[in-house]
Formats: sequence, C-alpha cells, structure tokens
Amino acid sequence: MTNSNIQVAIIMGSDSDLPVVEASFAVLDSFGVKYTKNVMSAHRTPHAVMELIKNSEDNGCKVFIAAAGMAAHLAGAVAAHSTKPVIGIPIESGGMGGIDSLLSTAMMPPGVPVATVAVGKSGAKNSAILAVQILATSDDELAQKLVDYKENMRKEVLEKDKKLNS
Repeated sequence: MTNSNIQVAIIMGSDSDLPVVEASFAVLDSFGVKYTKNVMSAHRTPHAVMELIKNSEDNGCKVFIAAAGMAAHLAGAVAAHSTKPVIGIPIESGGMGGIDSLLSTAMMPPGVPVATVAVGKSGAKNSAILAVQILATSDDELAQKLVDYKENMRKEVLEKDKKLNS
C-alpha cells in the first residue's frame, strides 16, 4: 500500500463481498474520507492481513472496516493485531441468512472488541457512518457534515410523509 494519510482501511474477505461493501465506499466518498479497499482472507492470507494492518497504521489509518461471511473471522483477526477501532460487516454467504457471520463477528472475547453492524448493505452503509462518527470526535468539519447528513435524512422522511398524505 502506498497511500498515505488514509483514515479508514476496508478489508473484504472475498471479492464476492464487493457488491455489499460498495455501499460503504459511497458513504465515505460523500464525507470526503480517504480510504483503502483490499481483499484479504483471515484464513488464506493471514500474514498479508497482518502486513496490511501494519502498513495501514503506518499510513495514518484510524479505523478498520472488515467484511466477511460464513465463519467471518476477518474483523476479529484485525482487532487482534491492532488497537484501532474495528467495525465488522457480517456478509450473508452461507445457508443461514448471515446469522453465522453476525455471530462470528459480534461474539468476540473480552479485550478484543469489534463493533458489529447489521448483515448486508445496510450494515455496510452503517459501518461507514460509524467510521465517520469515530473520526468526527477529533474533526470539527466531519462533525458538521454528520449534523448536515442527519438533518437531510430528517427532511427526506418528512417530505415522504408529506407526499404520502397529500
């Protein structure tokens, strides 16, 4: 990785996760947050994952987002090797509707936390918003963008209500 001053590193366990995880790219782009995206496996490329974590941190990464399905150990593997916040996106990929991934991502041992969002695209979107919220604790410009984002959501809902009742 040659990117410097990245704020968020996104890691997918498989390229098949991309259609879901793309929702997080759009959110981060809308907030102007610099990020990287990679495909790495906790099980098939564990040393590459560790190297990616180190390189990301060396380049200023403040938050990791890890998306994985089935056994979904990627977020936990990242959390085991970093003190930065890790957000896990459970991906539906097995026959259990994503419940296997959700539990694998959420059920971390004490001392190795992973913030776990919903299964699928809504989770991918929320992972990016949560990453922005974390970054905004020390960035007033991002904090204001979040205020504006929430206000726009409020206005959209009220407009839909108005339209429905017209």
